[in-house]
Amino acid sequence: MKLMKRILSTFSLAAVIVTVAVIMTSCSRNQQALNADKASSISPADTAGLADFQAWKAQNELAEYNAYKKATMAANVPAKAPVRTVYKTRAASNSSGSMSSESSHTAKAPAKKGWSKAAKGAVIGGAGGAIAGAVINKRNRAVGAVIGGVVGAGGGYAIGRGMDKRDGRY
Repeated sequence: MKLMKRILSTFSLAAVIVTVAVIMTSCSRNQQALNADKASSISPADTAGLADFQAWKAQNELAEYNAYKKATMAANVPAKAPVRTVYKTRAASNSSGSMSSESSHTAKAPAKKGWSKAAKGAVIGGAGGAIAGAVINKRNRAVGAVIGGVVGAGGGYAIGRGMDKRDGRY
């Protein structure tokens, strides 16, 4: 047993030393490559015509952008809103005043806000079932909590889904 521990610790130490050595050499190589890149970027010679290419590219990109901008501006011209005629009606009455009714609002469907009752039931049932399962199964509380949580979540979802159907949510 002692021999196994010594061998294991020796291999672990060797692995750490090799890893450190690799990191140190790669860092020094990266520094040398960085220094070489800096030295080569100092020379002003443009042998491949890079400056000409960059000027050409900038000019073409600017032309494409201006054409795109003109096209989108022409497409975004707001159209005239359709004319809507509103008729006012007068109700026949014996009084001297008249009443008119006018409305430009449209009815909106009510927005569904927050959690559904099915989701709330599933969460509450799952939490309650997990607690109950952990208390009931004293030999293995984790298994009891998982089983209780699943059963409780299913029951809570079923009850909440029934409530949602009655309320007209689904």
